[in-house]
Amino acid sequence: MNIAIVGTGLIGGSIGIRLKQTNFADKIVGVEKSETNQKKALQLGLVDEFQTLAEALQNCKIIVLTVPVDAIMELLPQLLDKATNQVIIDMGSTKTNILNLISEHPNRGRYVAAHPMAGTEYSGPEAAIPNLFKDKMMVYVEAFKSDEDAFELADALTEQLEMKTSFMTADEHDMHTAYVSHISHLTSFALALTVLEKEKSQGRIFELAGSGFQSTVRLAKSSPDMWTPIFKQNRSNVLEVLEEHIKQLQHIYDKINQEDYDAVHKWIKKSNKIKRIIK
Repeated sequence: MNIAIVGTGLIGGSIGIRLKQTNFADKIVGVEKSETNQKKALQLGLVDEFQTLAEALQNCKIIVLTVPVDAIMELLPQLLDKATNQVIIDMGSTKTNILNLISEHPNRGRYVAAHPMAGTEYSGPEAAIPNLFKDKMMVYVEAFKSDEDAFELADALTEQLEMKTSFMTADEHDMHTAYVSHISHLTSFALALTVLEKEKSQGRIFELAGSGFQSTVRLAKSSPDMWTPIFKQNRSNVLEVLEEHIKQLQHIYDKINQEDYDAVHKWIKKSNKIKRIIK
């Protein structure tokens, strides 16, 4: 069995290197526009060889899409048009628009919508690591609409990555990811710009940047090519979570401005309840 990975960056490359370790496939085929990324991926051993998308669809049983969600929207219908018994899995961070796009496709059953809740702030083939997915969550979205054999093969791949599994609707997935993933990146981007703006007049500000700042702002190093399409495709949920976040920031701004430090204390203490979720 051959597996094609379309996009050999952090997610795709990490899948490739892990599947090569487990010998799950006879051959790991890469599909990648960038010649530079092709060379890097081969040097790092993330895939065995590169093929065109058409060749990969003809030669591989599983096609894994790990490109930005806008690209998934473009490629998925084309692949389903030509699919016979292949299994096509997308690993995108948003799902509603993708699933709506192909909901009536005659080959809908050959497609499995999945999202690995794993990643780092780095991108490109050199960011790939073999144990990126270990003990993380793979979310299957509308799995009941996939053919049984297609889902079983996708789930076998997930087992090779040593992941836990969860099942959601598209609306559930996109709402939850907006609150636990997308807002984290938006906040980090905004914090980075806030400090960079101050750096223009206070050039030594980063001398005081400790682990707290680094852990909070590290996501600002994430790829705009990946995250801009995510915000676009999950626009309504992103706007909802931003509205609540801005409300919280305005609240604490007002309390500090009013020198109401009892209210500040209560606000922080209330936030400490997150310990019930994150140890």
